[in-house]
Amino acid sequence: MNETVQTAELMNSIYRNQRHFYDLTRKFYLLGRDHLIENLRPPQGSAVLELGCGTGRNLIQAANRYPGVRFHGLDISERMLETAAEKVRKAGLGDRISLIKGDASDPSSVRELGGAPYDRVFFSYTLSMMPIWREALATGLSNLSDDGTILVVDFGQQERLPGWFRSLLLGWLARYHVSPRAELVDELSALAERHDASLSTQSFYRNYALYAELRRS
Repeated sequence: MNETVQTAELMNSIYRNQRHFYDLTRKFYLLGRDHLIENLRPPQGSAVLELGCGTGRNLIQAANRYPGVRFHGLDISERMLETAAEKVRKAGLGDRISLIKGDASDPSSVRELGGAPYDRVFFSYTLSMMPIWREALATGLSNLSDDGTILVVDFGQQERLPGWFRSLLLGWLARYHVSPRAELVDELSALAERHDASLSTQSFYRNYALYAELRRS
């Protein structure tokens, strides 16, 4: 069994039931998502891609925030996409949000959406769940327009939080196969250098969360 199939099966097993109350619980600790959406600022008539779109929460929020922009979402979990599709339908945004099942680390999955190049590509608390997260970042960059931006929000290293809190949080995240990426800023810096892009980063809540923007010149 290859890694893509294994990851898909794992995500389906984790979220088979959780997807029904995922958005209700995650709003308390997936901090910084609305900050990312506020900073998307896509041009009118442009296309935006979320890699690892989950239940579609971010896509719906962004589509309501930016009328006249098309949004595309990819996720490896069929179960999450079922929930996302239903939420998009209820929000009346089926004409502006497209969803597809695929592996974010595989550029060919993104091509099937047919929206590239994208003016914005974003990752919201997904790189910490992707086994091949560096390749997912590379996939996002390869589908980015010449003057586009990649936006990332994810768990930081929490080194400025109390030790007991950090230990409890990391232990709890590990139960759901979530691993905050200590090398994330280094990887983004390397991508920025190789592709003549600029990188800005920001930490939230004593480095509970990390926010980053990689902009092509």
